[in-house]
Amino acid sequence: MFDCLKAAGVPESDAEIVADVLLEADKMGIDSHGINRLKPIYIDRIRDGILNPVTQIDVIKESPATAVLDGNNGMGHVVSKHAMQMAIDKAAVYGLGMVAVRNSSHYGIAGYYGLMAARNNMIGITGTNARPSIAPTFGIDNMLGTNPLTFVMPSDEEFPFFLDCATSVTQRGKIEFYAKNNKELPEGWVIDRSGKSKTNPTQVLVDLTRGDAALTPLGGIGEEGGGYKGYGYATVVEILSAALQGGAFLTALTGFENGKKVPYRLGHFFIAVNISHFIDPDEFKTITGSILRDLRNSEPMPGADKIYTAGEKEYLSYCERNANGVPLNVAMQTEIQELCKMFSIRGYEQLYL
Repeated sequence: MFDCLKAAGVPESDAEIVADVLLEADKMGIDSHGINRLKPIYIDRIRDGILNPVTQIDVIKESPATAVLDGNNGMGHVVSKHAMQMAIDKAAVYGLGMVAVRNSSHYGIAGYYGLMAARNNMIGITGTNARPSIAPTFGIDNMLGTNPLTFVMPSDEEFPFFLDCATSVTQRGKIEFYAKNNKELPEGWVIDRSGKSKTNPTQVLVDLTRGDAALTPLGGIGEEGGGYKGYGYATVVEILSAALQGGAFLTALTGFENGKKVPYRLGHFFIAVNISHFIDPDEFKTITGSILRDLRNSEPMPGADKIYTAGEKEYLSYCERNANGVPLNVAMQTEIQELCKMFSIRGYEQLYL
């Protein structure tokens, strides 16, 4: 990934950041946001001229505890790491720090930036809007992005509380993963223009782009499963990602204008909460760890082996994959080889297949 990004024009230090974010996703088992995204989301967009490989970050407005940054349609990971570090630095002094970003691009797993805060004895919160793909409850147009609302909190365990999930039932990256593995989608993940479920992932990817399909919000179709809750939280993220920094929103984020590809102009927000301004960090971690352990030690339902807390599965995956490597299907291996050939990067010919 690092070699391909450099070959595509990303400066070395920035390529290290982008590759690190993608590697963290793959190690945690978040396969939809790792190397699976390298070509279609980053390399292809750079080559199409809608993503700037060199990221210029401008400070639009700043106060002691807040800031607004402009990413100038550069690499989302680069401006986002910078923004969260700004929030952490401000929180170190004032207890709270918040930074909003406009004119950015896909920033990988949101949890990466929350972890930055957690490693500094802070609570990390972040969210981002995205190209429209969720239909509002009782609607069929893809209006909202998958809009993750992410929280990371340190604990006294080997892993933090790590909640990084979309406000839709699923996200486009997971559908791409299903398509590459020739797996049908579960009912209720995607609806067509008649409001019925679609399960062919390859066709869904086409239909999402054309507006002939939409993802369902958390809770699913209609109100019976609480779909209005996911719809509401997706809207919260949209407002915080766009209204705070005067950025683009909803259907202005399609990536097309007059039939031509254009930058996505995404918005993000980053919040760091300094725990020491409320309570001793060790006491916070102990209480948080106790909450998580009590939840896991409660009675499991019949047929269930174990109760998990958010971040536990990612931690177990990280330990296993960090030791033994990340499994890649044949389609992904082929894509890697094609990228290496395209950029004349040698040395990978015998590593796969």
